[in-house]
Amino acid sequence: MMDFFSMEFFTALLSIVIMDLVLAGDNAIVIGLAAKNLPKNKQTKVIIWGTVGAIIIRSIATILVVYLLKIPGLMLIGGVILIWIAYKLMTEEDSHEVKAGNSFWGAIGTIIIADAAMGLDNVLAVAGAAHGDFLLVFLGLLVSIPIVVLGSTIILRFIERFPIIIFVGAAIVAWTATKMIVKEPFLQWLFTNDWIQYGFELIVVVTLVSLGIMKKMQMEKKDKNAG
Repeated sequence: MMDFFSMEFFTALLSIVIMDLVLAGDNAIVIGLAAKNLPKNKQTKVIIWGTVGAIIIRSIATILVVYLLKIPGLMLIGGVILIWIAYKLMTEEDSHEVKAGNSFWGAIGTIIIADAAMGLDNVLAVAGAAHGDFLLVFLGLLVSIPIVVLGSTIILRFIERFPIIIFVGAAIVAWTATKMIVKEPFLQWLFTNDWIQYGFELIVVVTLVSLGIMKKMQMEKKDKNAG
């Protein structure tokens, strides 16, 4: 476990919060869509209880993934998957095909199920950044999820207005992925030198973000020509 007052602890916690905010934008939309058909006096309760259920499910999933990442080979696999998630984060167009619930418990169920399905990237990213520290997992979820739920509209508007936030988030996800890869027991012999480790992390992050920016520019140019 990391020292609670260490710079490493606070850097990891900040990474978790930023990744959660960037990756959880879709989840915030799901919450709103699931509750929109209900009466106004029930919407708040659905959002609160749906979020509580989602937090419980995600916490359990994250703790399980933290344990799974201790199995030899899975840090490498998890790191590669996270690199792909970081790339998709920058280049994939969002779609939110979620049915609004018509009943109180139906809407809550929709929120929990949709969050569980869409939250796999968050779970893997948080587990990777926590490095086996369950306090970090708990604090990261505790800080970021209420912000997402209460300020989802503001967060999404900021992301739309300042697209660079997505690229910053993707860079942090990619950096977390490289940290997982260099800690893979099978590859320890490759990264015995600190400069090789830092160089690998820098090359992966810079290359990935550059590819993401180029792909995004191509997509925007294609859309403009089509329009």
